[in-house]
Amino acid sequence: MKTAPARWVLLATVLGSGLAGIDATVVNIALPTMGADLDADFAALQWMVTGYTLTLASFILLGGSLGDRYGRRRIFVLGVIWFAVASLLCGLAPDAGLLIAARALQGVGGALLTPGSLAIIQATFSGEDRARAIGAWSGLGGVATAIGPFLGGWIVESVSWRWIFLINVPIAAVVVWIAARHVPETHDAEATGRLDVGGAVLGALALGGTTYALIEAPARGVGSPAVLACGILGITAAMAFLLVEWRTGHPMLPLRIFGNRQFSAANAVTFLIYAVFGGIFFLLVVHLQVVGGFSPVASGVAMLPITALMLALSPRAGALSARIGPRIPMTAGPLVCALALVLMLRIGPAASYLLDVLPAVVVLGLGLSLLVAPLTSTALSSVPEHQAGLASGVNNAVARAAGLIAIAVLPAAVGLSGDAYSDAVQFEAGFDTACVIGAVVLVLGGLLAALTIRTPTLPVGAARAQSVHPAHCAIDGPPAATAAVRGHRPAGTMRGDHRSS
Repeated sequence: MKTAPARWVLLATVLGSGLAGIDATVVNIALPTMGADLDADFAALQWMVTGYTLTLASFILLGGSLGDRYGRRRIFVLGVIWFAVASLLCGLAPDAGLLIAARALQGVGGALLTPGSLAIIQATFSGEDRARAIGAWSGLGGVATAIGPFLGGWIVESVSWRWIFLINVPIAAVVVWIAARHVPETHDAEATGRLDVGGAVLGALALGGTTYALIEAPARGVGSPAVLACGILGITAAMAFLLVEWRTGHPMLPLRIFGNRQFSAANAVTFLIYAVFGGIFFLLVVHLQVVGGFSPVASGVAMLPITALMLALSPRAGALSARIGPRIPMTAGPLVCALALVLMLRIGPAASYLLDVLPAVVVLGLGLSLLVAPLTSTALSSVPEHQAGLASGVNNAVARAAGLIAIAVLPAAVGLSGDAYSDAVQFEAGFDTACVIGAVVLVLGGLLAALTIRTPTLPVGAARAQSVHPAHCAIDGPPAATAAVRGHRPAGTMRGDHRSS
């Protein structure tokens, strides 16, 4: 960025979004240590991840709407403060139950700050400066994602797992200070009507009730009153959510958008692909430590080639998709990822990183590089320009919900419950079965893309616009950068007005 004000805005948004992004990857690495320290069973480890994802997925669309209406900087800062307070509670939690509750609060903070970080860039910059800002935001986010697992593993080994949460507090204070002094306030002057709070609450109850039933059923039994009650609550809330979203004048999730076949197809592929990623990445970092004998640092570093390959190859994959259409990359990408999961079957006791882990990780990085940019771009380009922000939010919510459900279902499906994370033999058998299931689902995802994704007719210059700054994938959910890249204003450096894009 050419000016100091622009650099301050970029720094605030990168640090803010990095808080949520890094925390998600670091917690996975610390799970075995947290479980042993808090004497938690495998279901509690699942809740440590899904508690955060549950509230994040439930309220992320509402968080974007709040920012548009009441000020993007205001809601972003509120989200950062909320996230910091919840992180402090996580770091001080004396038992697994309170840690899970604090993680759920963290997810609410993440839902407030995550959409705001990119929205601030989109509203503050214009023209070529906006494209450069988003490119820098994506690139620096990729660097943060790469550093996060290594730093988290080192903290877990050298200090305490509690500091992966406590370190968020001073960083959040810096973000709030920068935002208050250097980030201009923007909002959407056209945002009208009532907020869909009812839809957000029903969505949270639907995901929460269903997730509880799926996670607790293996231990409590399907016939348990608590499991049955929560399962019924989840299904009832889901039906009520659809009814409310169909009838309300200003829905959080306008169901009519799914009348667009290309958008629906892209999100169906997103659901299958990110369900696999959510489940496998949750299990993989634990598998490397429990079965492979890797330290927390080593298990974090093991995943670095994925980020490196995506940073290097995603621009080329985006350009290729713009030239030949998204169908072939979206078909081939899942198949390559499926091969990677087959290679992961080689990861056993005393596994060699170079011979057993690295080949699978490299192949997975290649598959993700080929897949993610075309998948996200297709979901966004399939709707009219004015719906790009909505499409991005929906696509992110679909991906996060898919990961949430996968983490709830997959361990039970492969026999991982109770103290399985401390039994190397049992965990290896369960992980191998999970890889096979994941590979099959990825193949189905590739076939679905081949049958349903079409190549849109793009106006002159659109291909270049979609490939200049492809989105970065942090595994936790598909990125939304492409949505902002596609919006254009007259050239300039920074915007100080209060109009939305």
